[in-house]
Amino acid sequence: MLPSSAVAFLSILLAAQSSGGSSGSFFTLVLPLILIGIVFYFFIYRPQQKREEEHNEMVSSLEQGDKIVTVGGIHGTVQRIDDDSVLAQVDSKGTKVRVDKQAISRKGGDGS
Repeated sequence: MLPSSAVAFLSILLAAQSSGGSSGSFFTLVLPLILIGIVFYFFIYRPQQKREEEHNEMVSSLEQGDKIVTVGGIHGTVQRIDDDSVLAQVDSKGTKVRVDKQAISRKGGDGS
């Protein structure tokens, strides 16, 4: 659903277009570009921003002992958290892997 300001803007454009004159052809050419921009924003850009924000919140809430799954499918338990990486234990024998925070897919996997 479009915000009321976008609907009002489109109404103004349509009213200006229907008023006639030489500017009508300009709005006829520009209106599809504006509509494509609005569709691009609401269906591509905005959802991607929300996913990125949720991922950053999840990564910032990580604590020692949390179970994680990486983008590559590695399951592990957080042992230490640094500025831009996480040290995770991936098996019961103590094997540890350093993983970049951006490579963490989700929290709460099966882990070890």
